Amino acid sequence: KTKILDAARQMAESALRVLGTAYKKVDGITIKEHFENNMVFVGLVGMIDPPRLEAKEAIQVCKDAGIKTVMITGDHELTARAIARELGILKDGIAITGAELDKMSDTEYAQAVNKIEVYARVSPSHKLRVIEAFSKQGDIVAMTGDGVNDAPALKKADIGVAMGITGTDVSKEAAAMVLTDDNFKSIVAAVEEGRVIFNNIKKYLMYLLSSNLGEILVMAGAVILGPILGLPPGTVPLVAVQILLVNLITDGLPALALAVDPPDPGIMQQKPRPRGQGIFTRPVVTLMAVGGVWSGIINLGIFTWALNSGKNLIEAQSLCFLTLIVIQLFKAYNFRSEKISVFKIGIFRNKWLNLAVLSQVVLVLVIVEVPALQGIFNTFPLTFTEWISVTLLAGTIFPILEISKMFIRRQENKTAGR
Repeated sequence: KTKILDAARQMAESALRVLGTAYKKVDGITIKEHFENNMVFVGLVGMIDPPRLEAKEAIQVCKDAGIKTVMITGDHELTARAIARELGILKDGIAITGAELDKMSDTEYAQAVNKIEVYARVSPSHKLRVIEAFSKQGDIVAMTGDGVNDAPALKKADIGVAMGITGTDVSKEAAAMVLTDDNFKSIVAAVEEGRVIFNNIKKYLMYLLSSNLGEILVMAGAVILGPILGLPPGTVPLVAVQILLVNLITDGLPALALAVDPPDPGIMQQKPRPRGQGIFTRPVVTLMAVGGVWSGIINLGIFTWALNSGKNLIEAQSLCFLTLIVIQLFKAYNFRSEKISVFKIGIFRNKWLNLAVLSQVVLVLVIVEVPALQGIFNTFPLTFTEWISVTLLAGTIFPILEISKMFIRRQENKTAGR
């Protein structure tokens, strides 16, 4: 018996699932309960279901992304340990069996749950207890499964993931997501895609809201501060058609291009955002406010300067109109991240944004320089020097937003250091 148990242990430690085989000669009709008594041992059979080659890499990506991967299996503890070590799941933590879990009180288990990386010989009730323990400490729990017994746990988890190929119909009905290829790597790919979509929605909203804030401030500033700035009564920086055109040019193609922006560098090295955290965090609101306020100041400033320097109202409005458009096109590049420098991301990585900005620049040139359109859009042709001045003045948004990002990063580093 000792030799057999030692052999079984060695096979289990080699990540093999071990079956014992035996036989018994039966003469005539025998009671079923007696079948397993006085049998003759034949030998051990070791089987292995090797993990996919990409699974280990995917688990490491999860770890880098702040996602804890835990193995829950019905296999023998030694087999589970061996496979978990091979996959990189079991490193600094511990492995326990379902029987050991039953002996723990809720308090003891709550204290140990973050240290346990492998659960072996578990039942469906054990899976539910694991999910509840993680949920109580505020974690978002994803559970994978394929059998009928996994259905309660798949339903209980925040995200139940069933296997599309080997999974039962019951598990698929209980799950929130079904893997068509039964590949753990697909879950990691889904996490990355979800992060990219969330970030791009954030970029889109930052850009639109900051641009609209700038437009509101320049118009409201002219009305409220007009007497202080020496503006004639009733003077506005933009006429209605110019406001509509600004929204068409800046809120159209460039904004849509941000919605398909490539992933930020190291997006899967970022830690998960806290449960319940929305889009409008402090860095996002800060960057939107800085961009909007600076845009309002620059555009109101150039409009005031133009009028006070002797230019007529149409010329002043044209300068303000063009500066507003150019500054918002520059913003589209800055708002590709609320923390990471645009130079680190790569200014021209988004080909759709490049094409969108280029097409809108051509449109603006046509509107300003073609005489037939000048009367329609209340524009005035600019000299080469004025074009350079508008571009340089609008370009000041780049250092302003980059400096703001630097302060945001420093503040977050200080908070993390605490």
